[in-house]
Amino acid sequence: MKIHFIAIGGSAMHNLALALEHKGYTITGSDDVIFEPSKGRLESKGLLPLEFGWFPEKINAELDAVILGMHAKPDNPELLRAQELGVKIYSYPEFLYEQSKHKTRVVIGGSHGKTTITSMILHVLDYQDIAVDYMVGAQLEGFERMVHLTEENDFIVLEGDEYLSSPIDRRPKFHLYQPNIALLSGIAWDHINVFPTFDNYVDQFQIFVDGIVKGGSITYNEEDLKVKSVVEATENTIRKFPYATPNYKVADGITVLDTPEGEMPIEIFGKHNLNNLAGAKWICQQMGVDEADFYEAIASFSGASKRMEKIAESSNKVAFKDFAHSPSKVKATTQAVKEQFPGRKLLACLELHTYSSLNAEFLTEYNGALDAADEAVVFYSPNAVKIKQLEEVTSEQIAKALKREDLKIFTNAKAFQEYLFAQNFDDSSLLLMSSGNYGGLDFENLKTLFQ
Repeated sequence: MKIHFIAIGGSAMHNLALALEHKGYTITGSDDVIFEPSKGRLESKGLLPLEFGWFPEKINAELDAVILGMHAKPDNPELLRAQELGVKIYSYPEFLYEQSKHKTRVVIGGSHGKTTITSMILHVLDYQDIAVDYMVGAQLEGFERMVHLTEENDFIVLEGDEYLSSPIDRRPKFHLYQPNIALLSGIAWDHINVFPTFDNYVDQFQIFVDGIVKGGSITYNEEDLKVKSVVEATENTIRKFPYATPNYKVADGITVLDTPEGEMPIEIFGKHNLNNLAGAKWICQQMGVDEADFYEAIASFSGASKRMEKIAESSNKVAFKDFAHSPSKVKATTQAVKEQFPGRKLLACLELHTYSSLNAEFLTEYNGALDAADEAVVFYSPNAVKIKQLEEVTSEQIAKALKREDLKIFTNAKAFQEYLFAQNFDDSSLLLMSSGNYGGLDFENLKTLFQ
């Protein structure tokens, strides 16, 4: 097949392009800008566009399909040409469904935890030599790509994102997958630029559960009351498997999990991650992995990329970097680090970087999110607010929303970096939470403070 990617440089898009090239398809693509690591990975396979920009002449009737990324605009010249020629146009999730409609589709959904749960499942299956197709939102150790597609594998494991499918398809991605086996980890309002009310956001998860193939199953976190109500409300004829956080304890900075075979130390930590583990176990069991084999494999799981990533450690201090940015994730991650190292001072730093987090009305959702930290810092760039064309948020609004009188707020990247490098981290834990990079924080230099 000959496939052309419009906006090939995105994280998800370039991984799909690499997967299809590996499968033997002929791939071309365009984008107006491509950053690393996408740029180098595309270049290594001969898929990097010779020049950046949009070129309608790349679109011709010989193409079997065009895949349209979210980075493109509805008036993209290449898109308009494809529409004019009648070339089949797919969104990213639509094409994944086309590749998997004859497979058993396992879809992991939820406002939080879905990347970690998907990663856990893939780690266990890989450990047990069970070959599956997959799409996951983070680079995994031992996996060459974030997307893998074959003709022969029976299962495909898909991370089910609730964000929009493409510039011309406003449906959430996970509505298009039609799962046979599904999981729902939690519901906490996000993407307010697309889902302006909480009820509207919750409706998307109801549609997801209602869209599970008849006779399929939903594995769900019964500790999340909104998830529980959504699953109980469905009239879909599916099996329902609730899960909850298993028993565990923390001793000397090590989390020990209770299992039928006895206590087992594991590398991940935090109540939310133990809850994720319980969900992953249920899914793996439905895919043919027995409980004992699951525990054997999960003991060596160290986490998904950018999720609670330990960046430095010495005898009495440790630093973590985490992708957490939504209120529920920030709260769970902060509590997890404090629970794991209760005797150490915890300095938690949050960058407000997303559309939702920089919205003055949404800020109140962060109330209590940093309460577990001994010291709390927020960094945001007023320039990022302007780029997103939002109303200006003030330090006073942020302090009032988080309800911490001792909250330190930085709007200057240099000042924030100077503050960090002036700290004494003996007997301390540092937690950096963001989907950005704090205006260019020098992480390599920061690691030297923990030697």
